[in-house]
Amino acid sequence: MQYIENTTTTAAAGKAEGCPSSVSGTSTTSTYSSDPFSQPPPAVILSPCAACKILRRRCAAEKCILAPYFPPTEPLKFTIAHRIFGASNITKLLQELPEDQRADAVNGMVYEANARLRDPVYGCAGAICYLQKKISELQAEVAKSQAEILNLKRQNANLFDQLMCIQENYLTQDQVVLMSNDDQYRLENSNFFMDHDQSILGVGWEHLWT
Repeated sequence: MQYIENTTTTAAAGKAEGCPSSVSGTSTTSTYSSDPFSQPPPAVILSPCAACKILRRRCAAEKCILAPYFPPTEPLKFTIAHRIFGASNITKLLQELPEDQRADAVNGMVYEANARLRDPVYGCAGAICYLQKKISELQAEVAKSQAEILNLKRQNANLFDQLMCIQENYLTQDQVVLMSNDDQYRLENSNFFMDHDQSILGVGWEHLWT
């Protein structure tokens, strides 16, 4: 009985001083998890997406189909697409597509809307025609360059053949000169030996006759 009275007195004193009671009849749970590997809660987007902000309507980020593709940091993206297609058409198109194709569809709509604003008559068709024309011009330049490369290769091959022919002619002329020099040397040596033999024979016959 005395312990209960002391506890009640302490709790009343703490409440009077503005301090929280140290004794409570129910167990309190900690607000933060003690598990270090627990993932933090997902971030809550406070500001509405760019589409809902421009349309001035309440945005539920979890349910808004436009929120993942028109963030609040890119209002111009939705402004351009909305100006050409309208919010209802954009929403309808995204609802008809699977989720993995919606981002590409939004990028395509924004590109087409930009092209339409730049060229109200032809729109993206004018840009595509211009790019196709540039591709054709570049392909023609590539074909011309390839033809010039083949022509240069042929010229180099012909020049190499001419150099080989000239080198063979020089080698043939050198061989002819060497052969003629060898023949002349042999002829001179043979004449020398013949003259020497004749002189020896002449001396021998002179001894015999005398």
